[in-house]
Amino acid sequence: MNLARLTMLILAWLQLGGFSEAAFPTGQLQTAGIALYLPVLRTNERILSDAFRIAIGDLVGNVSLFQGGLLDKPIPVIFAGLDYGTPWTRDASINAWNGASLIMPNVARNTLLSVLRRTDGGVRIGGQYWDCIVWTTGAWHHYLYTGDREFLALAMEATRNSLAYSEKTEFDVAEHLFRGPGWSDGVAGYPMAYADCGGSSAILDWPKNNPNKKLTPGYGIPMKALSTNCLYYNAYITAGRMAHALGVPSDPHWARKAELLKKAIHRRFWNKEKGCYRFLVGPFGPCDHQEGLGHSYALLFGIADPQQAEAVFRNLHIAPAGIPCAWPSFPRYDNADGTAFAWHAGTVWPQIQGFWAETASRHGKTKIFAHELFNLARHATRDRQFAEIYHPLSGKIYGGMQEAGGKGIIPWKATSRQTWAATAYLRMILLGLVGMRFDTDGVQFRPCVPDGISHVEIENVKFRNMHLKITIDGTGTKIKDCTINARSVANAFVDVAQTGRQNIVIVLE
Repeated sequence: MNLARLTMLILAWLQLGGFSEAAFPTGQLQTAGIALYLPVLRTNERILSDAFRIAIGDLVGNVSLFQGGLLDKPIPVIFAGLDYGTPWTRDASINAWNGASLIMPNVARNTLLSVLRRTDGGVRIGGQYWDCIVWTTGAWHHYLYTGDREFLALAMEATRNSLAYSEKTEFDVAEHLFRGPGWSDGVAGYPMAYADCGGSSAILDWPKNNPNKKLTPGYGIPMKALSTNCLYYNAYITAGRMAHALGVPSDPHWARKAELLKKAIHRRFWNKEKGCYRFLVGPFGPCDHQEGLGHSYALLFGIADPQQAEAVFRNLHIAPAGIPCAWPSFPRYDNADGTAFAWHAGTVWPQIQGFWAETASRHGKTKIFAHELFNLARHATRDRQFAEIYHPLSGKIYGGMQEAGGKGIIPWKATSRQTWAATAYLRMILLGLVGMRFDTDGVQFRPCVPDGISHVEIENVKFRNMHLKITIDGTGTKIKDCTINARSVANAFVDVAQTGRQNIVIVLE
């Protein structure tokens, strides 16, 4: 496996300013079994194009060899970041969903397989027990991007088994919600009742430090979080879509379970007075903090109705540097001048920015979208990398504060070249700015171009058996004219059956 050769090719690509059709006529770099389809972005705002190149570099630079899960030998996968030596389930899933499956489909597939595990009951999703079900959504988008039906069949098996397992171990029948933390695996993301982990920074240490409060069956953490339950809702919906795409019978109960879960999310999490969702509920009372990822999921998955969605856009706190992962921070992390924040509360995490930005773009909120897009682009071009976390006020790389055993509460380090931070920016461009909407029948374009951007051109987007080049002129969200391969079309849509180069030109009003 000649990874050195791969690195040389990527460096050459970055130094030359992108894909060279003369050097690589098919738009593909093929070395050591790694197929790379490197999209190139050009806009009248150079900062956006430069940040895109940095994002591609951070993604490709985190490809390394790994053996684990369903991989029986070391093959290329996507590590979670420069400071990691393995893939992580949620990172693998979100990276594929963000666009890694368009850019390096075989490596993204390897990564998704590397976090599955074989059990007596068959293949199941591994990783953090509460939010590992995000794998289902990532796997579905891998199929939408690539058309890999063999992978889809395995994905449906893993989803079916994982849903059944979680229903047995973590489902609260009385409330019709799944137990488990939110997106954070650190205690800094939770109120004191859940942060009492004997000084540990890991939320997974809560049950052993609170034996009289843990619940059975399951792992024992009794909270129920917004983002986690949104992911389970979407997993039920997605499982049905997988079955339909494969032409096999769907579990007749999945749709009903999804609907009941949706109603439970509205009943327990929606805070009518604040016009947004609670972060978590449980036996120690609710936490009304704002969870950025949970709100993004609620809107992206269609859980929020139109009135709730508008209320969320009006009422969420957005920091100068972007949407915080949670807001506010918790008092135990405060300092006198108000500049200290928790590792997992108050800080800005780019992967959450990516979801929030797409949410804004889908609802035509160009100013909200622009705030996340330009902030993240500025941070990346300033630092020449996509870091894990940023300070909400200064925008500087910042790890926040968290418990650390006998050391008390100390500053934490933000890790470098975080993969899902880089792919979050790719998501902003592909799914937000360009507005690509993938489904089983093809890809629809619904651009969201904020003020200050008048020309967008992205080429060599590998979708199924096509290479797409998309050019967008104008500002806003309303399409005035669209041509595909120089033919005027009424709908900015490319059918999944098309092959070869597709040149899409969109003019906005």
